[in-house]
Amino acid sequence: MPVSFLDTLGETVTRRLAARSSRRGVLGRMGAVMATAPAFPLLPVSRAQAESAPPPAPVLTDFERRAQSTDPAKCTYWRHCAIDGILCGCCGGGVHTCPPGTQPSPVSWIGTCRNPDDGRSYVIAYRDCCGRNICAAPKACDCNTADREMPIYRPQASNDIIWCFGTTSTAYHCSTAAIIGQAS
Repeated sequence: MPVSFLDTLGETVTRRLAARSSRRGVLGRMGAVMATAPAFPLLPVSRAQAESAPPPAPVLTDFERRAQSTDPAKCTYWRHCAIDGILCGCCGGGVHTCPPGTQPSPVSWIGTCRNPDDGRSYVIAYRDCCGRNICAAPKACDCNTADREMPIYRPQASNDIIWCFGTTSTAYHCSTAAIIGQAS
């Protein structure tokens, strides 16, 4: 029976491969391929379906829908999303400074508020100003915006506590809202 060209070619290639490589070398290469193969899906690949899907729109709370960034002396100011108390801006202080004659509490509660101008969320530290009687501000400055408020078992996120601990006087006067940093 005559030998076909493909049989001769296959035998020649196989003999040359056997002469130039060892069993250990072949097993080593196969092991390396098997060890690195799972990493290939992790490589950065341009996927057409990933580019076509727009990012989901953020779900806004009621406060975030009506928040404004122009007047910090109103309860709808974006930093006041979790404040409970009288705004220090209405009592001679600022959005993040206590009025003269009061001292800031060394402890605070925190909240995460969304700035309507840039769409980013920021961590806000709410601090009570203590040492004088409650500020006689207009009713419009008395805010209780409990956006995403946590129950009392997480006191660092609760706005229902008077935070005048560690001050010379525990008399509550007003509350401030200072930006700590951008939330991730």
